[in-house]
Amino acid sequence: MESLIQPRILKGFRDFLPEAEITRSTLIEKLTDVFRSFGYVPIDTPVMEYSEILLRKSNGETEKQVFRFEDNGGRDVALRFDLTVPFARFTAEHKDELYFPFKRYHIAKVWRGEKPQAGRYREFIQCDFDCVGSDSASSDFEILSLMKAALQAIGVEDITIRMSHRGIFNQFLEKRNLTDKSEDILRTVDKLAKVGKEEVASQLESLTGSNTTAEEILEYITPADTFEQTLTHMEAMAGGESENTRRMREIYAMMEAAGIASSFVLDPSITRGLDYYTGIVYETFLNELPGIGSVCSGGRYDNLAGLYMKEKVPGVGSSIGLDRLIAGLQQLNKLESRKSFIDAEIFCLDKDMMTEYHRLAQTLRQRGVRCEVFPDPKKLLAQYTVAEKKGIPFGITLKKEDVAGNTVTIKNLATREVFENISLDKAIDILLRKN
Repeated sequence: MESLIQPRILKGFRDFLPEAEITRSTLIEKLTDVFRSFGYVPIDTPVMEYSEILLRKSNGETEKQVFRFEDNGGRDVALRFDLTVPFARFTAEHKDELYFPFKRYHIAKVWRGEKPQAGRYREFIQCDFDCVGSDSASSDFEILSLMKAALQAIGVEDITIRMSHRGIFNQFLEKRNLTDKSEDILRTVDKLAKVGKEEVASQLESLTGSNTTAEEILEYITPADTFEQTLTHMEAMAGGESENTRRMREIYAMMEAAGIASSFVLDPSITRGLDYYTGIVYETFLNELPGIGSVCSGGRYDNLAGLYMKEKVPGVGSSIGLDRLIAGLQQLNKLESRKSFIDAEIFCLDKDMMTEYHRLAQTLRQRGVRCEVFPDPKKLLAQYTVAEKKGIPFGITLKKEDVAGNTVTIKNLATREVFENISLDKAIDILLRKN
């Protein structure tokens, strides 16, 4: 006899049972509504790309995390590790079919071969939203405003969005003749929250060959008390006012006008590790659970699409790490749990009445009640048990005499309250929780 294969999944990957997937799907629906309200439209791209496309503008750390292999045709391919690089390829490939500025959202799976840990998996969903074709403070602000609105829509209120500007940091480094080491320095600073100030200082000293320079960098990335004080500090160390510092002041003025400035902090230690960012960058932290890391991050990447096309197309965007966010909200007990989308279960008392059960179900759905018919004439207790396991709030029984009188009996499965032989209109009001 052939032996059975043990059912199992790869480390860092997960199955989602209905309760978990309902939570994720519901959050995605809410996020989608917000993206659309800001004028963003959906796109999709292949999960697999040529490795050259994905890795041309990346560092060694990224390459270590990519699932890369040779396909059956001998092609060097990889699974996408984010949605931004494929979007740059998409923009270049379809530039003649798009309009600019072009605003898109993309909610899909990505893969990274990093070490699994709390809130981090090798397969996870990202929710990206980007605007390409505009290099303006307005576009920068809109992305930041959309981040705030999207998280608010899914009940994430207590957050801090830490932001900075790579351009100002690059001015600071240029003034000290460190431009050739800028990418390594930026990546080192990006590790501050993970490895601490002393380790960053040690790495910076090794990179620059100077303890004094390392201390200057640490001084630069230390924020002051207010947005303006921090920006003035950055500005002074970077050589004075510039287009980049003026851009930050303009963005902050829009935040204040929109009444959302209190959620944002100017933090020059925020650099984002990926190479393609050129302007404003940002990361979002749950105030009650900062240790889980950023749950929404991004920035301006004006030269990314230039890897695939001659024309320069400016862009700015952000990404919500949905699975990490869900893990954080679960730790904080801030996720509403449900096991189905059904409002009511129509119980099967008599298999000969199945036609009437489905007729009733059709009527209820047309009136806005989500319902299903139990398919087998099992004992009523068994049907109750299944409905309760699925978290269905109401049960409906229909007898032959109810059909003629256009009545039903409904039961609240949580409270055990029964409403006997009530009119269909009254039942619908109860099922829709109108009274």
